[in-house]
Amino acid sequence: MEIYLVRHGEAESELVDPTQPLRERGRGDVTRVARHATRINVAVAEIRHSTKLRARQTAEILAAHLKPVHGVRETDDLEPASDPGKARDAVEAATESLMLVGHLPHLARLASLLLAGDPNKEIVRFRPGVMARLERAERGWVLGWVLTPDMGDPGTGC
Repeated sequence: MEIYLVRHGEAESELVDPTQPLRERGRGDVTRVARHATRINVAVAEIRHSTKLRARQTAEILAAHLKPVHGVRETDDLEPASDPGKARDAVEAATESLMLVGHLPHLARLASLLLAGDPNKEIVRFRPGVMARLERAERGWVLGWVLTPDMGDPGTGC
């Protein structure tokens, strides 16, 4: 089984818009990552996102490309200051591949908790729009790969 951890795309500053929607660049970055994920046959049963607008918008873009069979669902376990142990428990209980869309510092802490058993060790650097694949191994989780928005979009020359 795999899980995919995704940081929301680049968002507006809270000073510009308190709801912090995705910027146009953030939408483009997430779309590029979603297209690449589709090309490499990423399949998820469900996409879960935090209650923040920027995470929901990111999840919706990803869902439009990946078409998760159980759709998209909001959860408060993915907030920036949430306890990564709660999300870890949800991941451990999952029987199908999941995608979790969230924020820093929570997402980095969750990845570190799953990969190293310590939420305070930085293992993956989640810039806006980054997707990391974690794979269940015999004893815990391993990092499969990381997609970044600046990888380019084959077929477009970008």
